[in-house]
This record gives sequence, C-alpha cells and structure tokens, in this order.
Amino acid sequence: MRSYDEERQHQEDLQRIRGFRLIDDDFMNVCFEDNLEGTGLLLRIILNKPDINVRRVKTQKAMKNLQGRDIWLDIDADDADGKEYNIEIQRADRGAGRKRARYHSSILDAHLLKSGDIFDNLPETYVIFITENDVIGGNLPLYIIERYITNMQEPFNDGEHIIYVNGAMRNDSTAIGKLMHDFFCTDPDDMNYKSLADKVRYFKEDEKGVAAMCKVMEDMRNEAAETAVEQERIEIAVSMIKDGILSLDQIAKYSKLAIERIQEIANQLSYC
Repeated sequence: MRSYDEERQHQEDLQRIRGFRLIDDDFMNVCFEDNLEGTGLLLRIILNKPDINVRRVKTQKAMKNLQGRDIWLDIDADDADGKEYNIEIQRADRGAGRKRARYHSSILDAHLLKSGDIFDNLPETYVIFITENDVIGGNLPLYIIERYITNMQEPFNDGEHIIYVNGAMRNDSTAIGKLMHDFFCTDPDDMNYKSLADKVRYFKEDEKGVAAMCKVMEDMRNEAAETAVEQERIEIAVSMIKDGILSLDQIAKYSKLAIERIQEIANQLSYC
C-alpha cells in the first residue's frame, strides 16, 4: 500500500511516461537497450543500407579516457561486418557541436584497437547525431560528413563517418521523415515502424513495461539526490581545505567523504 506522497509521485510518473518520445534521452535508453531489431532499422534507414545486420547494442556505455574527458554513448552498436556505430540523441543544439562529433569519433577509435594491433585493423566507424533542430542549418534531412584530400578532390577513405540527422524534417513521404516522425511521436498507434511502436507500447501500456519505466525514473531521482548530497559534501570539504585548520583525515571524517577523494580535491586546489 502506497502512502499519499508515494501514490502522488506514481501518478506523476505515469503522466510523464505517457508524454515520453524516443527523442527523450531516458526513454530512448530504455527502448533501445539490447534492441537489435530497432537499432538495425534505425541504421538501415539513416545509412540507406538494407543489408546491415546489427549483432550488439548497448545504451549509456561509458568510454574512459585516462588522459582527459570521458564520454557516455547513448547507443553503442556493431554489426556482423565489424562496423562500429555511436548514435547520439540531442535535443539541445549545444550538445551536438561539430567538435563533439569529432571527439566522439576519436574516443571510439581509441577503444577499438588492442595493444600490438596494426592500424589497418581499425574498423569502419559511424558517429550519428539525431538532433531535434537543424543544427547544421542547410535545411536537409541528412548531413553526411567525410574526409577529403582537398587538393585532389578525392575521398581520404579512412573509414571514419559522421552523420547528422535533422529531426526538424518530419516528412511522412520519405523513410527518414517517417523515422523522425516516430521519434517525436507519443502515441505508438500513430507510429510508422512496428518494431519501434512495439517497444514504445510496451513501456507505456504493458504492466511490466510501465513498472520497469517507473523503476528507471525512481532510480534517476535517487541518483540525482545522491549527486546533490555528494556535491554538498564536496563544497564543505573545499571550504575546510581552504581554511587550512583541519587535517585531511579530519576533513574526510566531518565531510563523510573518502580520504582518497579529499586528497584528490586538495591536489586540485593546489593547482588553482
């Protein structure tokens, strides 16, 4: 039996779920996790390659960079031919910058060769941004970016591909337009592609699917609360370190942060 506040939160969650679309990050992550059929459909339409056979899909995959900034891939997939795909869903224009696409491509490459592998074994990669607005500004449904030898007017053919999908062009007369229509659709009955509609319907209408989606939303709230507490503790620790009165061990005790985290913060402050 839920309490009054729990029932109110549950009803708010159900209302939010009804309004979710595939262009919304959290809902997309759930709908595409391990979804070979849906991801395959997505890639075959965007790349216009009907023979793509997706063999693995993960959402929100972390890629570490020991020398700099890590990235989280919205969708990470590969196909039967060994090609690698990173699909990013971006509603905010600032999240789909050209240098971000370049960075994603570089980090993807850095994780694809093992020590001792030859560079020719580097697989073909695709970084695909699906954006809510026309961030490139050319009024086209797709923007295909390739490297060229400019003074020869020939493609460089290094296997790197970057593609932007303009979600603002939701024209039902083309395959890509129908796909973008589905990405912005809240009602699975109004969607064009069955494999996508079935997933959306499951998480919006099926009892188990709705329960799973509610659990995701609860986990997100808990994570946000934990992050807020962590940030507050860090701010307290920073103030104590700057005061210079207490030892790092004492600061760890009072801030409830691990001594290793306190040492890391102290090291960062020493370089400021």
